[in-house]
Amino acid sequence: MRFVLNVIWLVLCGFWMAIGYVVAGVICCILIVTIPFGVASFRIANYALWPFGRTAVRKPTAGAGSAIGNVIWFVVAGIWLAIGHAVTGVAMCLTIIGIPLGIASFKMIPISLLPLGREIVRDDELVYAPAA
Repeated sequence: MRFVLNVIWLVLCGFWMAIGYVVAGVICCILIVTIPFGVASFRIANYALWPFGRTAVRKPTAGAGSAIGNVIWFVVAGIWLAIGHAVTGVAMCLTIIGIPLGIASFKMIPISLLPLGREIVRDDELVYAPAA
């Protein structure tokens, strides 16, 4: 089922959202100081192409540099990419078949706003802590 959802996602909105991330990444890499933002943008572009079966988790080693970088990212590119995900999510939710795709688009909004200090992992690689 993940494969089918990923293919539908790729055709309907994943390709276009990935292009948005790649454009943001290229612009960030042109400016030497913002290369870490470009690398994060390319990582998220890969995630935006094929999101089902993967999730974004916070890195436990992320520090103050990631927080400061996220503020800069939010202003420069994050808000625009988040708006793209919101519009795509609403458009997908207008049809019954598109509801899972819309929910996936809404789930990508936090990572589009604050990408630094996160990593993309496959769902089968997740390690869950026992409940206390």
